[in-house]
Amino acid sequence: MVSGHIHGNLPLFETRRAKGRALYRVFAASVFVCVVLIWVYRAIHIPGPGEDGRLGWIGLLLADLWFGLYWILTQALRWNRVYRNTFKDRLSQRHEEELPKVDIFVCTADPVIEPPVMVINTVLSVMAYDYPKEKLSVYLSDDGGSDLTFYALLEASRFAKHWIPFCKKFNVEPRSPAAYFASGGFGGNGDEEVAKVKILIDGRDPNAKDIEGCAFPTLVYLAREKRPQHHHNFKAGAMNALIRVSSEISNGQIILNVDCDMYSNNSSSVRDALCFFMDEEKGNEIAFVQFPQKFDNATKNDIYGSTLRVICEVEFSGLDGYGGPLYIGTGCFHRRDILCGRKFTKGNHGEAVSIDCFLEGVVLKYRRFQPDLPTLEKSSQLPRQIGLRYGCPVEDVITGLSIQCLGWKSVYYNPEREGFLGVAPTSLDQTLLQHKRWSEGDLQILLSRYSPAWYGLGRISPGLQMGYCTYCLWAPNSLATMFYSVVPSLYLLRGVSLFPQVSSPWFLPFAYVIIAMHFYSLVEFMWSGGTVLGWWNEQRMWLYKRTSSYLFAFNDTISRLAGFSETTFIVTNKVSDPDVSQRYELEMMEFGTTFPMFTILATLAMLNLISLVWVVKKILTQVGIRFCEAMALQLLLCWVLVLVNWPLYRGLFLRKDNGKMPSSVTVKSAVLALCVCACSVLLY
Repeated sequence: MVSGHIHGNLPLFETRRAKGRALYRVFAASVFVCVVLIWVYRAIHIPGPGEDGRLGWIGLLLADLWFGLYWILTQALRWNRVYRNTFKDRLSQRHEEELPKVDIFVCTADPVIEPPVMVINTVLSVMAYDYPKEKLSVYLSDDGGSDLTFYALLEASRFAKHWIPFCKKFNVEPRSPAAYFASGGFGGNGDEEVAKVKILIDGRDPNAKDIEGCAFPTLVYLAREKRPQHHHNFKAGAMNALIRVSSEISNGQIILNVDCDMYSNNSSSVRDALCFFMDEEKGNEIAFVQFPQKFDNATKNDIYGSTLRVICEVEFSGLDGYGGPLYIGTGCFHRRDILCGRKFTKGNHGEAVSIDCFLEGVVLKYRRFQPDLPTLEKSSQLPRQIGLRYGCPVEDVITGLSIQCLGWKSVYYNPEREGFLGVAPTSLDQTLLQHKRWSEGDLQILLSRYSPAWYGLGRISPGLQMGYCTYCLWAPNSLATMFYSVVPSLYLLRGVSLFPQVSSPWFLPFAYVIIAMHFYSLVEFMWSGGTVLGWWNEQRMWLYKRTSSYLFAFNDTISRLAGFSETTFIVTNKVSDPDVSQRYELEMMEFGTTFPMFTILATLAMLNLISLVWVVKKILTQVGIRFCEAMALQLLLCWVLVLVNWPLYRGLFLRKDNGKMPSSVTVKSAVLALCVCACSVLLY
């Protein structure tokens, strides 16, 4: 299926439906039947009052109900997958002389954990896009207000006069200097705040030329002054400040925002995005084009599951089939006027919001090198629908949802050559913290007035609504996963069965769901470019995230709603110690700190290890092999939990390097696990 023909013109992009959808729907239907049978088994076999195992059984019934309903929601991500392809040659033939201005926003917040050299490489990579330089403007927002970052950018502006012609002459890819030379390439292939703005290169100046006399992109540095008594709204505040400043300098119709570590890996990405925006038939209804978030430092087997392969390759393509993916905060092209509140109306290009309204009440003056920008942002005087939304750790997701609820569509574009590459966390604690922030923000959206469950009702398609709810429910998954990680093993110690025996016909639906879903998960992961060991690592990380990151996110969200805490924003550390980096490249899990989430993970691992050792001893010395038939699924679950925790056991007992688990965490988790197991056996 292609986008269509207008006045004889071929479309600028095509949309292809994923193959095998009918076969997958048959498979999903068979899984659903077995899930219902499991619910029925749980409901009709609840032990009577006073019988041992009643509470555990009821808990598993609730957990199975939750997992089943959540699985149904996830089908929206796979039921209607589509894939996009662009035709940049047609774009050039028809629109080369009328290409729009593009403003690129790069955001950084801390020069210590986001080194200036990394930031500058990102800036240089987007300055070197294969795009008319007089129509390209790059803005760096430095919330750290670092002199080092500013002077690094100043030097980069001088280096760019040589780097951009070099990239153009030799067709360099990627165009981040650090990434290019590392690859061995040497040839072609709210409240009042004050901001300081410095225009380092003014593209409107006829003298702004590179060493070959060609036009040069505009380059602007912006640093917001943050005051303790005023909330600066984190990245959303930085983005909105950039929107305001750029509207007075370049006012590009298209805005691209990237994180400071997410350099451009494909010099044609701008043209790819414009193929969607400028298509004569479908372009007028597209608000933003989202590229996947990928990483150049991910290891072969992705020890921390950072690449989120299935989400990038499968699930976002499924959302695209229902009207568009989520806005994930980086690698996204926006129409400026839509980001500023323009509504979609069929039959025309939408209801426009004047940029004068956008700047109402704002005094904005600048000089070329030493501008004065007082009262740049007064959120009380500006319409709330303008720019990114405030008050949520995932301001990007809620902003994208609000845009889609205005009637606009979005597009997910996953090209063969990655559009952007960033830096994945190289330690377990940073990975868990990052997912805590994401899941906490998603849950806050679910419980807010912008919840896709009710705010999106009638405004977006049911499939897209289900997709949003799937991600917003990551945090509540922690309770059901925690229950399954603890209770069956504790009842195993006492010899109480919570699952059907192997000889029972009720065993079959359990066996089918376990085998079918895990086999499909493996096939899906490998189809997405992963390995068998990578899939195993990702299963471990889902367990760790659900029993630590999501649990903390759930707790913090409830505390915030109760008024006991406030929203915080933690910037992911982009720098790691050389020893940590070396262990990461060897795919060794990094512990090394007394991180609170490690205590939970270690305690759960120790609890399952104690349970398995105790039961194996009991089988060999007392109850015999018949016990295995009666407790087969509980034994299997406990054994898998022990097996998946092998890197953690190494960190607890076997490793001697600095990345091992601290002794205090080992002792604490062992004591807690022994106490829980002892209480389970002795008190019942």
